[in-house]
Amino acid sequence: MAKRDYYEVLGVDKSASAAEIKKAYRKLAIKYHPDKNPGNKEAEEKFKEAAEAYAVLSDEQKRQQYDQFGFNGPNGFGGDGGFGGFGGGFSMDDIFSAFGDIFGGHGGFGGGFGGGFGRGGGRQQHRGADLRLKVKLTLQEISTGVTKKFKVRKYVTCDCCHGSGAEAGSGTETCSTCHGSGYVVRSKQSIFGMMQTQSPCPTCGGEGTVIKNKCKKCNGEGVVLGEEVVEVNIPAGVQDGMVVNVAGKGNAGKHNGVNGDIQVFITEEQNDVFVRDGNDLIYNLLLDFPTAALGGEVLVPTVDGHQAKVTIQPGTQPGTVMRLRGKGLPAVSGYGYGTGDILINVSIYVPKTLNKDERKAIEALRESENFQGDKQTKKSIFDRFKNYF
Repeated sequence: MAKRDYYEVLGVDKSASAAEIKKAYRKLAIKYHPDKNPGNKEAEEKFKEAAEAYAVLSDEQKRQQYDQFGFNGPNGFGGDGGFGGFGGGFSMDDIFSAFGDIFGGHGGFGGGFGGGFGRGGGRQQHRGADLRLKVKLTLQEISTGVTKKFKVRKYVTCDCCHGSGAEAGSGTETCSTCHGSGYVVRSKQSIFGMMQTQSPCPTCGGEGTVIKNKCKKCNGEGVVLGEEVVEVNIPAGVQDGMVVNVAGKGNAGKHNGVNGDIQVFITEEQNDVFVRDGNDLIYNLLLDFPTAALGGEVLVPTVDGHQAKVTIQPGTQPGTVMRLRGKGLPAVSGYGYGTGDILINVSIYVPKTLNKDERKAIEALRESENFQGDKQTKKSIFDRFKNYF
């Protein structure tokens, strides 16, 4: 794949200042950070691409050389993995160590994006995995909001060691590998000179301590499989495909870490009476011919189970749409405001079979002028049809 211009990668002009370049790189690095995009290879490549561009443009001498020679400079800008080598033999930790200072704190990004651990130095805290649930809601439940209860099988804090992972009276001791820091430092020669990289300690998993005697029930993990009844408050107005997040109700984190979340995916049951269109509800009203011709009153159902009285004007035509304002669905918080309407779509029922008396009555009306259709209406329809072509 052809390499992109470094200025294009960062989205800055060639005249951009060092501060503008730094700001642009920081924005891209946060957007494509691996903690924010777990398992996303495309995001990882963009993250590396941005780091490579910053490695060149943040260095005055390298930037001058790149501006003069492009990728074909004497120091091999166009080689495999690009200048900086992040596409080749260098790891993510190399990038964090080289440029982590622009984010502040421990030379890295910190753990703000979630995931199993935070990046950078210092002791690490485990985070439990998120859980996903699906719930199917009726239109009536969506109109009012609803509380659902789920029995969830998940990892919970061990009741024997209370999450510590250690046998009673045993406790923990300082890790002999990292001496309590939670990370190990490795030095490696690179094109930037000697680089030091930090990574979680392989012995203690980044915690800085190790358990003397592991709890027999949880084998030192601090969590065991269990069940919990979780209440989820689903707001009114949700739509099919929306996700309701329940913070802290997912899997428990090891060694009294941070609990994960539960993500509840909304699906909507098909309704036999209404068709949903955003916050509006469409009701198909089938009128008998006498009511359409003479006018009258009909009852129309509403989503709350009641009925609304609707006046039909004499001569109501098929395709007429009437509106019951404020009788639709509320807008879910953060996705709009107000309440939708019920739209009544009128169609006229034409009987397929007639008895003798019915046929005689209709025959008597066949030649009536009022049953021939409005000549002006016919002309208007014809003109619109002609103009279409």
